[in-house]
Amino acid sequence: MNTQPPARGFPVDEFEARVAKAQVAMHQNAMDAIVLSTPQNFRYFSGFNSQFWESPTRPFFLVVPREGLPIAVVPSIGAPAVAETTWISQIETWAAPCPEDDGVTLLDSVLSALPRRFAKIGWEMGRESVIRMPIVDFDRLRATISGLEFVDAAALIWDLRMIKSAREVAKVREACRIGSDTFDLFAQRVQYGWTEVEVARAFRQAAFACGADNAPFVSVCSGDNGYGQIIAGPSDIAQTAGRIMFIDTGLQFDAYFCDFDRNFAFGHISAAAQRAHAAVWQATQAGIEAARPGITAEDLWAAQHKVLTAAGAKAGNDVGRSGHGLGLHLTEPPSNRPGDQTVLQPGMIMTIEPGLEFAPGKNIVHEENLLITADGAELLTRRAPEEMVVVET
Repeated sequence: MNTQPPARGFPVDEFEARVAKAQVAMHQNAMDAIVLSTPQNFRYFSGFNSQFWESPTRPFFLVVPREGLPIAVVPSIGAPAVAETTWISQIETWAAPCPEDDGVTLLDSVLSALPRRFAKIGWEMGRESVIRMPIVDFDRLRATISGLEFVDAAALIWDLRMIKSAREVAKVREACRIGSDTFDLFAQRVQYGWTEVEVARAFRQAAFACGADNAPFVSVCSGDNGYGQIIAGPSDIAQTAGRIMFIDTGLQFDAYFCDFDRNFAFGHISAAAQRAHAAVWQATQAGIEAARPGITAEDLWAAQHKVLTAAGAKAGNDVGRSGHGLGLHLTEPPSNRPGDQTVLQPGMIMTIEPGLEFAPGKNIVHEENLLITADGAELLTRRAPEEMVVVET
């Protein structure tokens, strides 16, 4: 079996294929261009990799026209990096920061010069999207640009990004391999009495030792015989007898995420908590077995919910969904929830994430990652043990 990680970045033909698909979709959706301003979408179409996105001072734009090549409209400080590290050949710049006109006039001129057929420009307006520029600048551009209507392109973008190429799949598979190795290494190192902060620090150290490029999401939560929440923390609470600790991680390889969790008990575990863990494990298994092309995201939720209901889940015992898409974002569409009729297709990467409140304020949550294939699904994470790991005193 090949154990070498996939090559970093993508060859030009990967970006050409993405742009070509986007241009077909623009024709179908009556748009003359789409404007991309968020790091993941900018990177998806250009390959631009920069930690400079951590600074909110300067906006960056990538204009993908209905015909022709993408155009970068970026601050002058970003032009050399875009020129040296991406396939983008047309780069328009302004001196930034310039709060009185941070690229607005320049972007106006670029969009106004594009060939017009529909007189509509798509933006990241819709679900799970943001426009990364001051809203006052966006309103000014929309009000002053001549003869162009701004419309929502979020669905168009997500329809492209939900289906991963083979090269993208390889990167998520590597991220999942790293995450699985990290949990195994951490399980050898974790010590009774560590605080949640110490746990998170040790987990990140294990992640980098196992090959992670970044560990931006490490959620560590715990509670006596179960936990009440899974998104805040870590805290200085020590892990002592009877506590159950939840670690949910999003590690990255070449910007692509894994996203899954594991549970640890300290000293001992109650029979009720162990039954709950077994129930969510079985619900996860039901989701894995149900996953295949042609079913909907709602169907994937229903397969898990059926097991949880049999285990005693009450009406409303739900955080809104039991899994989601995965890729350049930690969470992507679709959502495994009632009402999401997105049809699963080969190339989609999904999380399976059921949770059960087995007593008031006591929860167990479990998560795995899988790839939808032509005839079913491939588990990308290393499956958790059915019985919760107990850290001895």
